[in-house]
Amino acid sequence: MKEIVFTAPWKVAIEECNENAVRSARAGQAVINTESSIVSAGTELAVLSGGEGWAPLPYVPGYGSVGTVVVPDDGGKFKTGDRIFTYGKHAGLSVADTLAVPVPKGLDPTKAVFARLGAVAMTAVRISEIELGDFVAVFGLGLVGNMAVQLAALSGATVIAVDVSAERLQRALRCGASFAVDALKDPVAKIAEITGGRKCSTVIEATGLPSNAPTAINCVGNLGELILLGSPRGDYQANLTPYLNKTHLCPTCVTVKGAHEWRYPVSGDDKNFIKHSISRNVEILLGLIATGRLKVDELTTHVVSPSKAPDVYDGLRNRKDEYLGVVFDWRIK
Repeated sequence: MKEIVFTAPWKVAIEECNENAVRSARAGQAVINTESSIVSAGTELAVLSGGEGWAPLPYVPGYGSVGTVVVPDDGGKFKTGDRIFTYGKHAGLSVADTLAVPVPKGLDPTKAVFARLGAVAMTAVRISEIELGDFVAVFGLGLVGNMAVQLAALSGATVIAVDVSAERLQRALRCGASFAVDALKDPVAKIAEITGGRKCSTVIEATGLPSNAPTAINCVGNLGELILLGSPRGDYQANLTPYLNKTHLCPTCVTVKGAHEWRYPVSGDDKNFIKHSISRNVEILLGLIATGRLKVDELTTHVVSPSKAPDVYDGLRNRKDEYLGVVFDWRIK
């Protein structure tokens, strides 16, 4: 069995994984033979740069995977051969130690694995006050941003997609956005024009670029909300007072919310006292993918062997229009 390893900043290798160590470290959880794993470009490139203290190099990356059970869990929830989704690594053998959700029968593993990035995007919609007929803008149209566009549209919103990439803007329109706005051409004025001067009741900032925050908050209408979906990275110096006044002074009074995925519990309880959980979000997303309501074919740019990992990460870093939805298919040797 192989695994992908970030050995040093911007260095990617494919190495043998220690199968015995994986099996012995399972702590009663199911072990899967990985069929597919998806790349989260923002997080994984940040780790590959060597700049993430929580992931010191060398490091085995990975965000989500789908595979078949080879060692059942101790609780008897899954049996050998069951196909499950989990938050697994880029490795041929993985422990379902965070969560394990059954994959609907007939759903291709390379499609099902997109539920991982969908679960990140769903957090923004879950914490929002989006209602039928609202105007919603999404800044940043990577995988997470595009899925936020789709989920907001499925919630009944009229979605305005904002990005610097013409290719990503067109893809967002194909996935459910009603309007596409070039982020370099005064998006505040354009969004005001589209909305008849009201601006948006919800703006989702999915780039994680701190420098986008002043523009994004100026696209929010009175008493609206700015949702920070992308994890902020990098330094940015500016006068904070206008931003704070947007949140404090009438009539704007914009509410700013953080949409980190882990604000929700991994699972609920049998009596459903906890309405939202990561597991429930994943179950819903798998159903949306299986029925075609969440478009993942449109997002898939590469389904490749793990042996292509060095090329993949180079492409994600340097050819962003060409590389978007990248899935490693571990069945390809």
